[in-house]
Amino acid sequence: MRPALDDSSSAVRPDQLARLSDRMRREFAVVVPAYNEAPVIPDLVRELRRTFETHGLAGEIILVDDGSTDDTGEVARREARDWPAFRVISHRANCGKTEAMLTAAQATDREYLILFDADLQHSPAEIPRLLEKLEEGWDIVCGRKIGYYDKRAVSSAYNWLSRRVFRVPASDLNSIKAFRKSILNEIQLRHDWHRFFVVLAYARGYSVTEMDVFLYPRRAGKSKYTGQFRIVVGLLDLMSVWFLLVFSRKPLLLFGLSGLILITLGLAVGAVAFYLRFAHELGFRPLLYLVILFETVGFLLFGFGLMAEMIAQLGAELEAVQRRLR
Repeated sequence: MRPALDDSSSAVRPDQLARLSDRMRREFAVVVPAYNEAPVIPDLVRELRRTFETHGLAGEIILVDDGSTDDTGEVARREARDWPAFRVISHRANCGKTEAMLTAAQATDREYLILFDADLQHSPAEIPRLLEKLEEGWDIVCGRKIGYYDKRAVSSAYNWLSRRVFRVPASDLNSIKAFRKSILNEIQLRHDWHRFFVVLAYARGYSVTEMDVFLYPRRAGKSKYTGQFRIVVGLLDLMSVWFLLVFSRKPLLLFGLSGLILITLGLAVGAVAFYLRFAHELGFRPLLYLVILFETVGFLLFGFGLMAEMIAQLGAELEAVQRRLR
């Protein structure tokens, strides 16, 4: 195991947080998704409690036992049995980090959420730093990992691609983060889309900033995010989010434009076939088939685009109703 990093530069003394308001010390919940993390849970509870006591924090902690098979939830309940601020919610099956985050959000009425991994690769001392940044007025604060990271190449490539595609002002989208809970009311997160939470929120106009956070070696267990297949899934999800953001509100831009291009190509091929047939008396049946293909697919795409426009309009009207009801 690699030695732990010195976090003296990131740790925050109580006197440094004197400007942190009582409201901010109270109106937050630390969300801890946990799957088969029983060996590290005692350290997690102890270090979170020390951070809360040291900095006078009065928020709550919600650990979501995401269908663990190693008694993670029971260990957490036992270790925090005398700490009312620490709650444990259990999923019957392993649903994923996104679902764990949403479960915790539904279970709290606090204004801010801090997404914190159970493996203690980030220090709980980062929590007051995130709160201080939120109090400056930011909607989302992302951690930018500093330290050894065995998946740095894949993570760096993913983050670079996300910045290029979505123009998000954050260089690390998959680290510890803090944000307004109300953001979750405006965006729909599908399975594994916690990775795109910042992207979707930024597209809605929420402000995003980042700060350096140390990354420590995992103390026990193993990473849940391994395997080459996850890279493929991540890229497909990225394409799905890009399509959603670019074309969900104006689907005719994609389907209508594609249909018009095919219809135009069909007319052009038809003109060539007409010229060959009557100017040179050459009949070329494959050209006729190509005309039929282009025109059929083109009109289908254009019609699909019109239908998608009506669905998008209904979605916009539903969002307007939901905003009025909040």
